[in-house]
Amino acid sequence: LSLKFGDIGNLKGLVIRFLLTTSYYQLSVQNWFSLHRLQLLYNHSIQATFNATRIYAPASYSYHCEHVSSLQRYDALLIPSSANDLSKLWEVTFIDFQIQGFNIQEGHFAYAKDCASFFSPAILMGLVMSLILLLVLAYALHMLIHLKSLDRHYECKASPAYFAQVKDNDMEDEKEPLRSGGNESYELRNQQFCKIYI
Repeated sequence: LSLKFGDIGNLKGLVIRFLLTTSYYQLSVQNWFSLHRLQLLYNHSIQATFNATRIYAPASYSYHCEHVSSLQRYDALLIPSSANDLSKLWEVTFIDFQIQGFNIQEGHFAYAKDCASFFSPAILMGLVMSLILLLVLAYALHMLIHLKSLDRHYECKASPAYFAQVKDNDMEDEKEPLRSGGNESYELRNQQFCKIYI
């Protein structure tokens, strides 16, 4: 696929040639096309050759990327073919790049496979934050499961007793002295679940 600039100022005679290949992959059960190589021709001679990486899509789709470039700041999808080539003297950057080599219908691009990574920095940060929140939740649940009740440290486990007000003459009948080691203790007859020591 050749892109000719024609007679546009200093670009006269410049041709950008895209070498596309198509292959059938049994795993996806369909044909895929890929940009294999990009060549820059000037005055009918090859000036630079770049090997393309990760530029591929199903044959019935087109490929789209915001930047296809030989520069590292744009992820360098175009790599000079050899160290001795003149490619290092050229810097190539396509902005809003879209290409489709096969199965073109009515002169329009098909649905585009975008080059955007599924793991962009924002998505990775969201995953890390979700992992931190899950760890905090798991720690909180762990602490709740292993939380010990304070009732085990008390002899009385029943609900608090309600003591109604009684007259002074009835107080003598309500309490009985108990034998103890020097301390005076009383047992409430109407309380069945615990003992209170005074």
